[in-house]
Amino acid sequence: MTTKNIFIGWLAVWLPLLAQAKHRIIAPNVKSLQVVVNQDWQSMPVMTLGSNDVLYVSFDELSHNYQRFTAHLEPCNPDWTPTEGLFESDWLEGFNDLPIEDYENSLNTTVLYTHYRMEIPNEQCRLKMSGNYRLHVLDEEGEEALVAEFRVMEPLMNVGLGISTNTDIDNRRSHQQVAMTVNCNTLRITNLDEQIQTFVLQNWREDNMKENVRPNYITPGRLQWEHNRHLIFEAGNEYHKYETLDPSHPTMGLDNILWNEEEKRYHAHPFVCEPQRNYTYDEDADGAFFIRNSENYEIDRTCDYINVHYVLKALRQYENTRIIVDGHWTTEAPENYVATYDEEQGAYHATVLQKQGYYNYQFLMLDPDGLTHRMPEEGSFYQTENRYQALVYYKGIGQRTWRLVGFQQVTFRE
Repeated sequence: MTTKNIFIGWLAVWLPLLAQAKHRIIAPNVKSLQVVVNQDWQSMPVMTLGSNDVLYVSFDELSHNYQRFTAHLEPCNPDWTPTEGLFESDWLEGFNDLPIEDYENSLNTTVLYTHYRMEIPNEQCRLKMSGNYRLHVLDEEGEEALVAEFRVMEPLMNVGLGISTNTDIDNRRSHQQVAMTVNCNTLRITNLDEQIQTFVLQNWREDNMKENVRPNYITPGRLQWEHNRHLIFEAGNEYHKYETLDPSHPTMGLDNILWNEEEKRYHAHPFVCEPQRNYTYDEDADGAFFIRNSENYEIDRTCDYINVHYVLKALRQYENTRIIVDGHWTTEAPENYVATYDEEQGAYHATVLQKQGYYNYQFLMLDPDGLTHRMPEEGSFYQTENRYQALVYYKGIGQRTWRLVGFQQVTFRE
């Protein structure tokens, strides 16, 4: 079997698994998908039903030719399967399949692009029901260009989260324990397994989230998880970070940035990532990113695109797994983030075309079964600052849909 065929086989496994619940770009000419509520770029995109919250969805198409994109909304279950048995009027006020009419061409950039954006709610549509939603953006031919996923919450249950390093598995070395309480308030629960679904996430990653862990204590109107072994997370390490604010000189986290005259393209080199033997605190955004440049003016259309070269010094070359660059911004096809091994340098390399801005990233091992693992070089330390999120869904007796009735996010700092 050729290397190409092996790689295609890997992708056949990866794509269904990685696409379960993650923003993703499908069209090769689309870049820089951003899905943000109220401009809070460091938090999960979760709106509160009936509030003044606004979801902003934006992306670039790499040309100055106008493309007619259409946005189609779809309600989903907590596991992101499409919700069945609903009329559109049950969850949507207004119209679906709206054209994205807010766009502008890039200005003074080496890579030409058109920036598109839309807001929800808007004058033509408003959501009426809490839960998970998938936004499909289709091109002129009706082909899917990208998918954005977000949640709408109605605060009917109170969720409490507590994080500690007191775990039962490694005596405060590399893991963190989550404790959770849910006060059901006026919502009646007669069958826990059929009426409640819970999800606990670390840095809103869904590849290692804890799903429907049974509570240790169940009392009328209250659920409680204490010292639950199924709510222990590997602590990991702080994300790597850098900024590409000005292509004329290196900025935070960059070793150098160079202009390639033949390619007519800038190339940025973040500092080489070395194996982490000990924990060192370095403030990060837990995988998030923010498009910006040094001018900080009309950034959506004045930020340029740059080839960014990622390097991780490795203890060895790893077999039967792929090494990938990972962050909330890695929304394109998985092969775009695969790092290859350089035997001479003893390091993994990946090159990604990215818009100017502030980026967090880490390196992960991706197995053929779709499971991800932290690389030994990255380290895992109990002191690591992490953001944890909890989602609680409820379905009443005889009701057709799952409602998102509780959400909480806390930051752990040792």
